[in-house]
Amino acid sequence: MKDVFIFSGTTEGRSLATWLASKGVMVHVRVATDYGADVMEPNDNIDVQVGSCGGAEGIAKVISENMYEIVVDATHPYATTVSKHIREGCQRAGAEYIRLRREDSDVSDDDIVTVDNVSDAVDYLKDREGVILAATGSKELDRYTSIPDYRERVVARVLSTMESVKRAVELGFEGRNLICAQGPFTEDINYATLKQIDARYLVTKDSGTVGGYEEKVRAARRAGVTVVLVRKPDDSGHPYCEVVSMLEQRLGIPHEGTVPEPSGRREVLLVGIGMGPGDMTVRAAEKVRQADLLIGARRMLDAVDTSGRDVLIEYRSDAIVDYMDAHPEYGRIAVLLSGDIGFYSGAKGLLSRIDRSRYDVDTEAGISSAVYLCSKIGETWQDAYLTSAHGRDSNIVGLVNTRPKVFTLLSGEDTVHAMCRQLFDYGLNDVSVTIGQDFGYPTERIFTGTPSECLDSEFGDLCVALIVNPDPDTRNPVGIPDEEFTRGDAPMTKSEVRALSVAKLKLSPDSVVYDVGAGTGSVSVEMALTAFEGRVYAIEREDVAADLIEVNKRKFRASNIEVVRGLAPEAMTDLPAPTHAFIGGSAGNLRQIVQCLLDKNPDVRIVINSVTIETMSETLQVIRDLDLVEEEFVNITVARSRRLGKYHLMTGQNPVYIAVVRGR
Repeated sequence: MKDVFIFSGTTEGRSLATWLASKGVMVHVRVATDYGADVMEPNDNIDVQVGSCGGAEGIAKVISENMYEIVVDATHPYATTVSKHIREGCQRAGAEYIRLRREDSDVSDDDIVTVDNVSDAVDYLKDREGVILAATGSKELDRYTSIPDYRERVVARVLSTMESVKRAVELGFEGRNLICAQGPFTEDINYATLKQIDARYLVTKDSGTVGGYEEKVRAARRAGVTVVLVRKPDDSGHPYCEVVSMLEQRLGIPHEGTVPEPSGRREVLLVGIGMGPGDMTVRAAEKVRQADLLIGARRMLDAVDTSGRDVLIEYRSDAIVDYMDAHPEYGRIAVLLSGDIGFYSGAKGLLSRIDRSRYDVDTEAGISSAVYLCSKIGETWQDAYLTSAHGRDSNIVGLVNTRPKVFTLLSGEDTVHAMCRQLFDYGLNDVSVTIGQDFGYPTERIFTGTPSECLDSEFGDLCVALIVNPDPDTRNPVGIPDEEFTRGDAPMTKSEVRALSVAKLKLSPDSVVYDVGAGTGSVSVEMALTAFEGRVYAIEREDVAADLIEVNKRKFRASNIEVVRGLAPEAMTDLPAPTHAFIGGSAGNLRQIVQCLLDKNPDVRIVINSVTIETMSETLQVIRDLDLVEEEFVNITVARSRRLGKYHLMTGQNPVYIAVVRGR
């Protein structure tokens, strides 16, 4: 099969090279700059050459020396001189010359000022007032310097290459008057740019649909900006599909159906569709209408008009990205997400997986279930704690106990009833629970009652809840007085030591914490109240003490405590990896316990309390042997007052040694 020589630098050239390479053709691509080489997708069948060949004579020499029989000119439509040299070089070398012509844009020009060249555009603008966005490239930027006050009036948008930036700066375009970026740009990006600089005029070339010309025009019209268009030179070449057909015939490539037109950078829109059919915003509906591929779960797709568009029933981020990458024929893709994209949606995960060098990503807000429910019942939502129990653990009891208002997503009757059962069992039956279901659908329903009343009602699969607590517990969760705990005969870390130990752990709201040797559970309780969206595993070998932890867990409504009965480290084996750990008692297994923690999470943060000198000595040895990072050692001695007649005496308690360490 013959090799093909392509003069590229355009989206069409890159697409053609990639397609030929996929058919086993060896393709030699000539680009003018290093940037042009960088944006070519790596391929064993693509040889990229950088730099000028030296006019028609140099081109003829390269063609002859390499015996290229087919040459494709896929240079920019405005690069007329280069195209002339390529054509003449092919004639001298006896190679077939194929000109790839960019298709014209489908945009009306009724309100567009058309000129023959950049110099004419400058002449038109000289005597007019207002800021000008010059989007015609860096090579003809010098023409704009003849405009009076051009340093203040003209903002140049050029490629983010050293050559382009250097040229712009040398001509006096810098600071706020210079934008360096790689297009093509979406309509919204163009609009934002025009509004940001308060532009009155946009000077551009017709770069076609592939080059983002349509997006520029639409943005300018939205912003009330006049478009000054540099007319495209006459081009007698062939459109992309015809070039593909010609190469199939010349190279004997089997025809396998229509080859998709190149679309430049592809656009992906993540759109919140609201509650259901008819709840999309006008902007979101328009974006969905413009897409050529719609992706979402079945319920999302059922909520929009999919006629005339391809659809993919999928909600998993990895699968969505894999499909988009494998189907370049789709230039505008809309991913439909329930409610609002910023409220417990799949948008966060999807955004992290999309390659921004290949896709322009835009987002469109939707009406969230929280906003919808609160508006329906006349409640505010800005003062509510927002969480979700849909497919995840959530400490609803703890949140409701400490906050006046909690909104949560739920997943069906079982979750509604499970939540209300918990609230009832933990003594929170005086709160008001509003359940909303099937928003936006004929089965929509809103029910308000106590947790026990909710248990007597049936609910559908798509539910949310707003819980209002008229008397939340707002006390500081750390330093709870010792006498408030149910103690029995189990050991308990005293309030002052407990407060310092919990502080040294530096817990986050979602921390996963082990309390090893939990005793009465006083430390577990304060850690659970601090890590209110996390989980605390209270590990205790004595059944009597474990029973006390259960009592205190319920007393302080710390439902995110899980009591683990057994001896550490064996009892820790099946627990999830901890972010933090407190060791108040080790039963002689300190080394094994710490090693188990490190095996589960090498970055775990650990606070170890010792009452005896021997235990402190063992702690130091473990730190050395396991090469732990020492953050600090603290010795705390607490003295409490007691009355003796009219006097107060201070009675000292045992000193406690606190070691703060981490894995690495």
